[in-house]
Amino acid sequence: MDRDETGPDTAVDASDDRVALGLALLERLEHESLPLPEVVDRIETVTTDPTVARTILDEAELRGIIEREDGIIRPKSRQYVRFEQDVITKEGDFSCQRCGTGVSTGYFIDLDAGELGPFGSSCIRKVTGRED
Repeated sequence: MDRDETGPDTAVDASDDRVALGLALLERLEHESLPLPEVVDRIETVTTDPTVARTILDEAELRGIIEREDGIIRPKSRQYVRFEQDVITKEGDFSCQRCGTGVSTGYFIDLDAGELGPFGSSCIRKVTGRED
């Protein structure tokens, strides 16, 4: 099943796998604060469904993972993605989850809620906050 198969008008439960993966990603944001569009850019690696993205943000705020104020997101956790432990490299024929570019080396983030990726070498740095 495609991650966004439910469509934008369907109610999304907090137990949805996409929500769990989005929350796990937000728990690993490596910035003191980020503008909302940059956070949405990261969430879009999990889903492009606006209802699911909104649910992820609302649930993250409700659970104390983030604080939202005036379009600025402040992560509360200091659990960052560690490349040596949390990023898995696989060789193959992949399309980057963030930009769609074809890559032969895919980088996947191993989160408690599941694996997120593949990403190319520059997008993995962007998604993890290592590059602006």
